[in-house]
Amino acid sequence: MSTPSPAPAYEIRVAEDPADRDACFAVRKDVFVAEQQVPEDIEYDAHDAGAVHVLAVRADGVPLGTGRLLHGAAAAAKNGDGDPAVGSLGRLAVTAAARGLGVGAALVRAVEDAARARGLTTVDLHAQTHALGFYERLGYQAYGPEFSDAGIPHRAMRRSL
Repeated sequence: MSTPSPAPAYEIRVAEDPADRDACFAVRKDVFVAEQQVPEDIEYDAHDAGAVHVLAVRADGVPLGTGRLLHGAAAAAKNGDGDPAVGSLGRLAVTAAARGLGVGAALVRAVEDAARARGLTTVDLHAQTHALGFYERLGYQAYGPEFSDAGIPHRAMRRSL
């Protein structure tokens, strides 16, 4: 008889209140600005205000990761095809200490749930090329040529929900 796996030591939630949104931005600052050297002035953008932000938080309240969903006009501008049924997953970041715990995959699924709740049928994203395998395991398919964003090579990817 197998033992059931323990519940994860973290929860994923939509960042509704200011403290949760601040935690999302703090994770992004740690991962993108400090670790990956993305200029802070391009890490935060006008899309943050209308985006759905998701947050992974350890049981003791320590933030572990974040991601965001753009929908409507913001997503249409980001994915380039103007289809209102396509959402844009972005700013997925997991703290160094939380990598390998399944946090990233749980955040992607939470963004997909938020997309479904808004009637979207597809999620598009721009993946750093080192993360292509991660997204492929979650059902995303790369398309189009490699491009640079903040000096980091990326590929566009898409998954039907």
